[in-house]
Amino acid sequence: MNKYLRLFRLGNGVMGVFGLLIGAFISVGLDIAEHAQDLAIASVLVLIFIAGGNSLNDYVDRELDKIGHPDRPLPRGEIPPRRALHLGVSSLVIACLLSLLIGSPSVTVLVVAAMMMMIAYEVYLKQRGAIGNLAISILTGMLFLMGGAVTGDVQKTVVIALMAMLVSIGREIAKDIEDMDSDLGRRVTLPMRIGVGKTASIGAVFFIAGPVLSIYPLIAGMFGMLYGIVLVADAMFIYCACLLFTDAHRSQKVAKYAMLIALVAFILGVVQ
Repeated sequence: MNKYLRLFRLGNGVMGVFGLLIGAFISVGLDIAEHAQDLAIASVLVLIFIAGGNSLNDYVDRELDKIGHPDRPLPRGEIPPRRALHLGVSSLVIACLLSLLIGSPSVTVLVVAAMMMMIAYEVYLKQRGAIGNLAISILTGMLFLMGGAVTGDVQKTVVIALMAMLVSIGREIAKDIEDMDSDLGRRVTLPMRIGVGKTASIGAVFFIAGPVLSIYPLIAGMFGMLYGIVLVADAMFIYCACLLFTDAHRSQKVAKYAMLIALVAFILGVVQ
């Protein structure tokens, strides 16, 4: 794969666009086509924003990645660190400028807030363990809120945004456990501060909290019957919670697939 596509981690960007479109679809349903132009701009915005965030991340972690992720472009010497920094900052700025084309103040506020949080995470919060995990998880939830902001109804996306945030915290904790050996410069991550066992317990709570929240739309009748597929994702998240104590790598991988199934459940619940 092209070195820049690996730096940008295009797959993450596509997933981000998917989250944006799902947020928009939950907000307006089959009327989503009426917002096609704004959503097209927002999709490009999300791709550029995530590419910028990943570039900035690889610049900041370039020394740590020599141990933890030696296959990435910077540790392999394929891309100069300074270029990754310039790409990261310029991409985030471009994303903010693109938000102005949508003409919704709430979209611009969300993008600017996300940019500030991303920079704060890379520069400071990443070194603070749990609060860094929270920042990344909030950014994940904001994708769905942005979908609602583009189409004009953020309120309908709150549940899925909160659910995504909760399970993302669990996944970020799992990744911290997985990366313990390579996080030589991050002495305040949760597993380093309180141990793997206690950290896994905290991560498990968040993995379970997401499924608990997902039950609310079922009880409230917010979506159609096909939303019940979310129970499959819920079972997978609970499995991730158990697996976190023995295999953090597999736990966070399974969580990624569970997130995908949960997103499908929301889509089908709106269609039905």
